[in-house]
Amino acid sequence: MHPPASVSRTGEYAARGDYHRELSADWEFYPTYLAKRERVRTFLNGVPASTRVLDAGCGEGVIVEEFAGRLQIEGIDPNYSSARVRTGSLTALPYDAATFDRALCLDVLEHLSFEDQPRALAELHRVIVPGGELLVTVPNLAHLQSRVHFLLTGRLIRTANPLKHPGDRPLADYVDLARRAGFTVIERSGIFPTVPVLTRLIRKHPAKLQPLHRALTRLLPVPGWCFLAVLRLRKS
Repeated sequence: MHPPASVSRTGEYAARGDYHRELSADWEFYPTYLAKRERVRTFLNGVPASTRVLDAGCGEGVIVEEFAGRLQIEGIDPNYSSARVRTGSLTALPYDAATFDRALCLDVLEHLSFEDQPRALAELHRVIVPGGELLVTVPNLAHLQSRVHFLLTGRLIRTANPLKHPGDRPLADYVDLARRAGFTVIERSGIFPTVPVLTRLIRKHPAKLQPLHRALTRLLPVPGWCFLAVLRLRKS
């Protein structure tokens, strides 16, 4: 799969290119990313073709491209534009109220400041119809390995450096933010419980140990223990 002929990239996409479009099997988050894609497919598959969907913070628009033609889907991102992706801010979405039936916000909120996170959630709440749903994924600052590290050292393990993830939070904080924005949490789940030692091995050999990654998620489905949190939210 190749990018459209006319694209504009800033930020990490200017530096790294369309790295979600052609995944490296050596990327330490390779199995987690694939598992997230499956959760998105579960969320969107089976809905009527007339369903209006927004992928907010969509990057290269990989999900948008996958579902284009099946759903009325569009993407928006502050650092990317193409034939299917519109450049825009999540804290000031350029859409009327109640424009979309469903929305995605995948691994985006942690890139925003603490001050901007509630603004983005408020904007997503505004553009979704009453009864509409939002699927959010976020790295969980207080995953299992991080909690063990805290017990031993008094410090949690950040999910990335502070410049990349300035809004790093534990899952419970994201849940609270979503409720304050007016959403009801209808499902809470996780991907990749970070069992010490096993986590290091999986990140060192992500493609080879993808079955172990999948088995851990199936055997220890405790959202607060998982590296990636998945929230299914509904606008009341």
